Amino acid sequence: MGKNKLRKFAEVEANPLVLQYPFGRLSTEQFPLRGRWGADFFHNDNPIVLELGCGKGEYTVGLGRHFADRNFIGIDIKGARIWSGATQALRDGMTNVAFLRTSIELLEHFFAPGEVSEIWITFPDPQMRKASKRLTGTRMMAMYGRLLAEGGKVHLKSDSPFLYEYTSLMARHNGLTVEQCCDDIYGTYGTGTPLTDIRTHYEQQWLDRGLTIKYIRLVPGTTSLEEPPGAEDIPLDTYRSYSRGYIQMPDQMPEINNE
Repeated sequence: MGKNKLRKFAEVEANPLVLQYPFGRLSTEQFPLRGRWGADFFHNDNPIVLELGCGKGEYTVGLGRHFADRNFIGIDIKGARIWSGATQALRDGMTNVAFLRTSIELLEHFFAPGEVSEIWITFPDPQMRKASKRLTGTRMMAMYGRLLAEGGKVHLKSDSPFLYEYTSLMARHNGLTVEQCCDDIYGTYGTGTPLTDIRTHYEQQWLDRGLTIKYIRLVPGTTSLEEPPGAEDIPLDTYRSYSRGYIQMPDQMPEINNE
């Protein structure tokens, strides 16, 4: 492991805005802030908003700056990623931002039912072959419904046509309330809103490659969910992740298509 990564791990460990709780302890004791994030950590009763798979934390920090009357918690399993946003928030003296290092599948160990008001999912892996791992899949959406307060919302912001279509289909099939749905937010809304003014590291890469950014805001509710018929027929995305090359525009990366 490189010295830079070791330094980041050490700084994350010392950062008071970052919480790390070993998985082993969850099997024997309850996380002390579960159900008490507002009272014991943020020391207010403002709504709590989660960003799942927050990466470097650009959206968590950006939302915290836009909405001083809400508390934001970025969640990611990678400590070296969290370092960037946590360091910025601490440096800027932000009191409505925190980061939690854990697996998203363990959220119910850290938050009580109804404790969360909104959930943001920004540029997740679409998991085109594994429905059970999709962050907008029925298994995960049911969990969000248990954590969210009545009327609580889930926001998806994604470059993936596959995930956008799947999430739309899943919502329609299960009768979920879709409050907003847009397949090109920059073409539709322009700039001047948190939805377009806050850009993650990966979002800028997708934009630079000519991809449109999609957005869905829905209310998962508490009803039982089932996978929608026809989901297996949704066309798969025709591009790879940025680090592995791009095959949707072959003129930009001819070496990839000649392998």
